[in-house]
Amino acid sequence: MIASDGHVSTHASREAALARPADLLIGERRRGILELLAQQSRVTVQELTRRYGVSAATIRSDLAALAATGACERTHGGALLSRDGEDHPIAVKRTLHHAEKLRIAALAAALIADGQTIILDSGTTTAEIAKQIRSLPLRSLNVITNALNIATLLAEVPFVRLIMTGGELRPQSNAFSGHHAETMIETLNADTMFLGADALDPERGVMTPHLMEAQLAAKMLSISRRVIVVADSSKLLRRNIRLVAPLDQIDMLITDTNANPKSLAQLRERGLEVRIA
Repeated sequence: MIASDGHVSTHASREAALARPADLLIGERRRGILELLAQQSRVTVQELTRRYGVSAATIRSDLAALAATGACERTHGGALLSRDGEDHPIAVKRTLHHAEKLRIAALAAALIADGQTIILDSGTTTAEIAKQIRSLPLRSLNVITNALNIATLLAEVPFVRLIMTGGELRPQSNAFSGHHAETMIETLNADTMFLGADALDPERGVMTPHLMEAQLAAKMLSISRRVIVVADSSKLLRRNIRLVAPLDQIDMLITDTNANPKSLAQLRERGLEVRIA
């Protein structure tokens, strides 16, 4: 409200100041709801109102917004993790365990040397590595990727020579795969591959629900001298339909401090180098 002297009233200023933090908290609250869904597969409006101290109407609005992205399914009184819980849209995935992914990406980027050729597999953690690359003090770097979002992040970086696989785009993951992509990869070589993971089982290896992307990842593995899996702790102890990389094809895992100690011990016993971000 503007007073007669032309100044904004104290009451209006106070209302605006109170509104701004609430607006900023919306994304954080919805990210927290996604984290809780990932942990326990279902949430109720009642528990979320207690947790966040907001009204039931606000929580219902949050759940409706998340359901619209495919992250959950609305139920009476709450929500369930989507039946396709392993295959959320990439816009949803990037909000999950975001702080951990940032730390993992920073540690991974520190392993990149000037003049190398690296592969960045599709995924939200590898996309964070691409963001880190943009500020690295390098003179030249060859980056091979099958991910459209990663290519966009690196397209204008002066020292990056970007090589895309082509193939068929799956919008859900922003990733290319298929025969054309596999044929192109077979003609290349790489120093290091940074491999994302939908699931990492300490007995079997990296797994995914996407058959065509798994086939391309296997080709990428075959041309790489070193393979580094970048996966937050929520991916450990999961299994999925298709094996991408058995443990004997992986050189290193970079994960976060919440990783299950027993799983990490198993991986180290199998000869895998494990680094914690």
